[in-house]
Amino acid sequence: MNPASQATPSGRPFPASAPTGGAVPLFPRTPLLAGSDVEAKRAELLHYFHATFDRYESLFEVLASDEAYYKKPISLRHPLIFYFGHTATFFINKFMLAGLIEQRIDPRLESMFAVGVDEMSWDDLDDARYDWPTVVEVADYRNKVRAVVDRVIRETPFTLPIGWKAPFWAVVMGIEHERIHLETSSVLMRQHALHYVKPHPAWPPCAEHGEPPANGLVDIPAGTVTLGRSFDEPIYGWDNEYGTHRAEVPAFQAARHLVTNREYLGFVEAGGYADDSVWDEEGLGWKRYARAEHPTFWVPDTAGWKLRLMAEEVPMRWDWPVEVNCLEARAFCRWKARETGQPVRLPTEDEWNRIHDHVGLADVPHDAPAKANLHLDHWASSCPVTRFAHGDLFDVVGNVWQWCETPTYPFDGFDVHPIYDDFTTPTFDDRHGIIKGGSWIATGNESRHASRYAFRRHFFQHAGLRYIVSEAPALNPASTYETDALLSQYAEFHYGDEAFGVPNFPKALADIAISAQRRFGNGRFGRALDLGCATGRASFELARAFERVVGIDFSARFIQAGAKLAETGALRYTLPDEGELVTYHERRLDALGLAETAGRVEFWQGDACNLKDVFTGFDLILAANLIDRLYSPRRFLADVTRRLNPGGLLLLASPYTWLEEHTKREEWIGGFKKDGESYTTLDGLKDLLAADFELVQGPQAVPFVIRETRRKHQHTLSELTLWRKRA
Repeated sequence: MNPASQATPSGRPFPASAPTGGAVPLFPRTPLLAGSDVEAKRAELLHYFHATFDRYESLFEVLASDEAYYKKPISLRHPLIFYFGHTATFFINKFMLAGLIEQRIDPRLESMFAVGVDEMSWDDLDDARYDWPTVVEVADYRNKVRAVVDRVIRETPFTLPIGWKAPFWAVVMGIEHERIHLETSSVLMRQHALHYVKPHPAWPPCAEHGEPPANGLVDIPAGTVTLGRSFDEPIYGWDNEYGTHRAEVPAFQAARHLVTNREYLGFVEAGGYADDSVWDEEGLGWKRYARAEHPTFWVPDTAGWKLRLMAEEVPMRWDWPVEVNCLEARAFCRWKARETGQPVRLPTEDEWNRIHDHVGLADVPHDAPAKANLHLDHWASSCPVTRFAHGDLFDVVGNVWQWCETPTYPFDGFDVHPIYDDFTTPTFDDRHGIIKGGSWIATGNESRHASRYAFRRHFFQHAGLRYIVSEAPALNPASTYETDALLSQYAEFHYGDEAFGVPNFPKALADIAISAQRRFGNGRFGRALDLGCATGRASFELARAFERVVGIDFSARFIQAGAKLAETGALRYTLPDEGELVTYHERRLDALGLAETAGRVEFWQGDACNLKDVFTGFDLILAANLIDRLYSPRRFLADVTRRLNPGGLLLLASPYTWLEEHTKREEWIGGFKKDGESYTTLDGLKDLLAADFELVQGPQAVPFVIRETRRKHQHTLSELTLWRKRA
């Protein structure tokens, strides 16, 4: 890398933002994609593109030198040269997929700048792999992209309305994508060393500040929240906005104002960053990694705190909203709860939407400034939290984004866009928190009520918090495409497609169990226990016949998957295909004919060798592929007797793959030489169970297949034995 001397990315003048009432034209809103005049819509989209492309380039004029493009503001993201090129590359890559163009401009740059904007761990961005081009080269590339996009908009035939899967949808996708990075790049500039940035007339911060208000609570009545968009709605949206979601939200109280820097100061001065008790495990990991002692945009000074803005430091604005990541926001809420004795926490996405409905806000108008610090209609910074009233609250939208407790998740009916299948699905991992409301620089789709943006909880955005007070737990819908390799493997094993003609293993065992209960059992179909239930398929299958089924597993994450299915009817996960490629899957109870069983199933985390006493009174117990994974199978077998009703059945299935990593050698109940002869696990079972059980069926080989990748599967035989408890 050998950057040229300082070059201006764009020679195009761009007017500065102005306060409400100024003569500066409004930054264009995301356009309606319907109407009757194609040529008029073509002109509107052309204007939307040029205004966005120009505005983005004007942002990079905040950088003070070429060096600023190549020095990382933070280690967790690429240097800004990447983002300067990325948004342009996006147009070309998506246009190729949509069939709008047939030839690339620069394959090398379009590969280099394609991906890498959201790291999935704290240390996976290796800058040594990149030979970055010069600023001049990237500016020249952007000019070429501008010409291509301009030609596509001017010349490509299209019809109205422009639908979700129409090729021309990619044009708006590219523009809205650049608007997202208008914001995220501004955050990186704010995180840059101060000598790498300079004030710019197109980006004036707010000059208003004063004494902050005392925060208070506003009653938000209970109500129904209905979310989700139809795919035929004629305005641009990202995939996670579509589908349906409905929730009943109990009454709660919401803070009247966003948390100000002054209110947050109480947490800092109370030693909140040193008090591990108010941080969750994820927060502690980030805090120790970052060595955080105060908000990242607070600057200690001998004369008192200063506040870092995008391109300058100013004396602390105590009446402006504090800007923190989600982990800090959660810690503040826990501290606030302890200080006040009230159940203080972040709102869920549903609760935030209930606040929005309560004050009756509409989207930003197309022909008037926003009545909020939103859409670049006012300043290039936050402003006092008293500036924009929305009903009996302030800043319900605008000023800064508001962290929600909810991880991002798909609504029912979610579908990925055919040319952008990785916009949202990588965030279905329970690591990305939803932000709502928009910031001063949230424009286009970002400013709309329907938008659903998510960031890693340790990331910084122009984001703060509004806390709520509620006795109700923060319940969230099934949110994730599970990416944990083992969990995803078991989800597919339980609910996925059959492989090589081998029947679904948990279902096969449940069918055997139900048949055996009719033939050998005590005649009752009251309660059944699925011990070592994993993700729960056999539990649901047993509930076809039993009045109540309890599923227990040692793994909390397995239990959570089963619980999500019982609560929502759906489970989403990724599966490895080949190399780094994955596929996305959704499995639903209704598609398996199990929807009506969900109400008869409950899931608990527990140790099979040390179950709580409450787990008794079962007519049948199924322990599948469990016994050779226990630390003390003898203890389990000695205890299981008292869990069964007289005449109850115990079904044991296992491939008997004894491993010392799971069970110490001295705890094995078979699979070794005893008195010079082979002593099998079945021999051990007969000896250990003889006093209380009789063997009524088996041994029987039950096959199963576990998918590892698209072309690699495990085929195993599990030995099934069925035992009846003596009366």
